Amino acid sequence: MMPERDLQFLSDLAAQLRVDSVRAAAAAGSGHPTSSMSAADLMAVLFACHLTYDFGDPANPANDHLIFSKGHASPLLYALYKAAGAIDDAELLSFRRRGSRMEGHPTPRLPWVDVATGSLGQGLPVGVGVAMAGRLERMPYRVWVLCGDSELAEGSIWEAAEHAGTEGLANLTVIVDVNRLGQRGPTRHGWDTGAYARRFGAFGWHTIEIDGHDPGQIDYALGDAGNTRRRPTVILAKTRKGEGVLEVENREGAHGKALKDPEQAIGELGGPRDVRVEVRAPADGGEPFRFDTRPATVPEYQLGDQVATRAAYGAALAALGAARGDVVALDGEVADSTKTEEFAEAFPERFFEMYIAEQQLVAAAVGLQVRGWKPYAATFAAFLTRAHDFIRMAGVSQAAIRLVGSHAGVAIGEDGPSQMGLEDLAMMRAVYGSTVLYPCDANQAAALVVEMADLAGVSYLRTTRGGTPVIYQPGERFPVGGSRVLRHSPDDRATVIAAGVTVHEALAAADELAENGIPVGVIDLYSVKPVDTAALVEAATTTGNLITVEDHRLEGGLGDAVLDAVSELGPRVVKLAVRGLPASATPAEQLADAHIDRRAIAEAVKRLL
Repeated sequence: MMPERDLQFLSDLAAQLRVDSVRAAAAAGSGHPTSSMSAADLMAVLFACHLTYDFGDPANPANDHLIFSKGHASPLLYALYKAAGAIDDAELLSFRRRGSRMEGHPTPRLPWVDVATGSLGQGLPVGVGVAMAGRLERMPYRVWVLCGDSELAEGSIWEAAEHAGTEGLANLTVIVDVNRLGQRGPTRHGWDTGAYARRFGAFGWHTIEIDGHDPGQIDYALGDAGNTRRRPTVILAKTRKGEGVLEVENREGAHGKALKDPEQAIGELGGPRDVRVEVRAPADGGEPFRFDTRPATVPEYQLGDQVATRAAYGAALAALGAARGDVVALDGEVADSTKTEEFAEAFPERFFEMYIAEQQLVAAAVGLQVRGWKPYAATFAAFLTRAHDFIRMAGVSQAAIRLVGSHAGVAIGEDGPSQMGLEDLAMMRAVYGSTVLYPCDANQAAALVVEMADLAGVSYLRTTRGGTPVIYQPGERFPVGGSRVLRHSPDDRATVIAAGVTVHEALAAADELAENGIPVGVIDLYSVKPVDTAALVEAATTTGNLITVEDHRLEGGLGDAVLDAVSELGPRVVKLAVRGLPASATPAEQLADAHIDRRAIAEAVKRLL
């Protein structure tokens, strides 16, 4: 940290950052040097004068958080790490090479990176979540987000802007690199920083418009942001893309390309330097606040009762919240339907109403887990599709978040297809490192809610709107990756594999078939990912005939999970799933119309045999 502002030092540091951005992209033969060059002055002043961070201790809870929402400017970020002494020049020049931590866009493989970025419009929403965590744990750190002007066209940016403004997240500062040029040409508002200021201002933000190449203005703006109370700050910095190099400065057609003549560019920038910046380590900020815990027991339901698994989720989450002070809950303004309202009533300080903004819902969960909280985020299963890119990027970040989708499948009944989550299992199965769980009764659902608390990566719990019979005893365990064999005999001629609401249809079909002299097994595959491969292999090799039945589209769900596990063994597999377009009808009628009810299962078994 400089004792006073040395403008020449700041200019030299910025020039070095530009040079190193050019060098890294040249070594790789690709990258985004011009997008890095426009923001170099902004980041030079931030690192030298305002950021508090201990690069030797990335886990220090008092560290500030810097999120490069414009993740394509990764050469700039890596050049900053070099200037701070966190990496050396050789690693910088390994940019984009196989096995290097210097990836094309930043990921948490680097210990100083909180979340993977590069899918534009995500850094600010995640930063909102980190800022929410700072308020929750009563820590003094600040959250700095570097955005590009192109990504301000993303709706997720304005979901974040409204939430941060309404909540008054004064520990959040967004620095927008308004360099006027996107990938294919000018941005919507060009250099009109006032257009952006009016929009952010309408959401309650403190707005500052500056020349993004003037270190004095940048320093003042960053200091002003740090002193602003009760509202977040956006610094709108007018910059020039490719600043400092005539070949590319403020020119179209240079986005995402290494410079044609890097040596000439480096010469224009004053040549290589060896500037070092001493980023100020945070003062002792104390220990993050954590909530007290008290003894709690998982709710128990009696055999034969009719209980919706969404109700069990709500009750179990409230019990888990009592037992664990690190559990937090978020909801998309449907807490009375998802049953997250039980947690909200018991622990209002740990409940976050995200309203109907599913992208911000998931992003806030990602931000909260950066600081070690255990977020559970719930909405209707159908509406999580709105946030799929955030879920996908959470997988890239290897973020530990827990998503809960209620009102899944045609079994919701009369509301019709717009409310039916029919693609969610496929969507969640495809996420890197994900866990997908689909309980069939209340005791199973409650147990899986607890099981999710310590899972790594993205986990998903699918719950059902209507009541289903309780078939498992209270206190039973349901490990991730397991299943339950509910019907089995040595004479089984086929095995029906189901999950959630279709488990009960499968049991009824099996009982009916048994009365007609056709014994079949039934497996409750409550863990859709990972699946219980051993149980499926045994069924495939003993009966040779498998019928999967799911309240979900044919593609990518339970049936495909089973096929993935047993296809090399060559059993006959019949997949029953929702193939048509549902309309309004009762839940029983919906299951029948989709040909996934007990009658359809029994008929499928008979056809197969």
